[in-house]
Amino acid sequence: MSRLQIHMFPALQDNYCYLLHDETSDKTAVVDTPEVAAIERALADTGWRLDYILNTHHHWDHAGGNAELKTKTGCRVVGPKADTARIPGIDIEVGEGDEFRLGDSVARVYDTPGHTRGHIVYHFADDDAAFVGDTLFALGCGRVFEGTPEQMWNSLKKLRDVLPDTTRIYCAHEYTQGNARFALTVEPDNAALQARAVEVDGLRAAGQATVPSTMGVEKATNPFLRPDSPGLMAALDMTGADPVSVFAETRRRKDHF
Repeated sequence: MSRLQIHMFPALQDNYCYLLHDETSDKTAVVDTPEVAAIERALADTGWRLDYILNTHHHWDHAGGNAELKTKTGCRVVGPKADTARIPGIDIEVGEGDEFRLGDSVARVYDTPGHTRGHIVYHFADDDAAFVGDTLFALGCGRVFEGTPEQMWNSLKKLRDVLPDTTRIYCAHEYTQGNARFALTVEPDNAALQARAVEVDGLRAAGQATVPSTMGVEKATNPFLRPDSPGLMAALDMTGADPVSVFAETRRRKDHF
């Protein structure tokens, strides 16, 4: 059993960033690099030394600080083997089924294309924690920029199928309140979603984060994990449609919400 400490902190306007520290080995990683100054402050606050960057995908608010942090700290960059050309400073390429070891803490890697063609997720099963980047958000999912709706749904379904309900979902943005407002337009009769929306409003009114969520909560409330839900299909007037089509229509509506 690993002893993984997770230090979450805000970056940029609405990003979240995560320092991961394995107590046994004293090794530290940061998940994505949206803002160097914020990461340096977090390292100073914790007293940890940076050994690795774990990139989920190539977008600037996830990999934009790689080069500067690598130069300053000598850390190594881990990233998706499917997108190595767009991950600045990549040293270690990982993909579906690979493991990354942060000391005694072990992450299994899943390919989750759709938002970008090379997006990956890191799942630390012993710590009930998954770092999902922009594939999955609390009550939402990333836009389909480089993939297809079918790819994105398959990636989300993979996470729904493989991650236990107790898994804490550490996504990269504080989008939950807006996502809740949209979700209620496509599943207005979902009681779990109604309760979650109230909870989210309360957290944001108090200036608190809505992240992490859990996979169990997301399976019950996130419409992008529920395209095979009879209630969602009925609300979209798509009863009996295949999940890819339902997902695509839900994503289309969110894009224009």
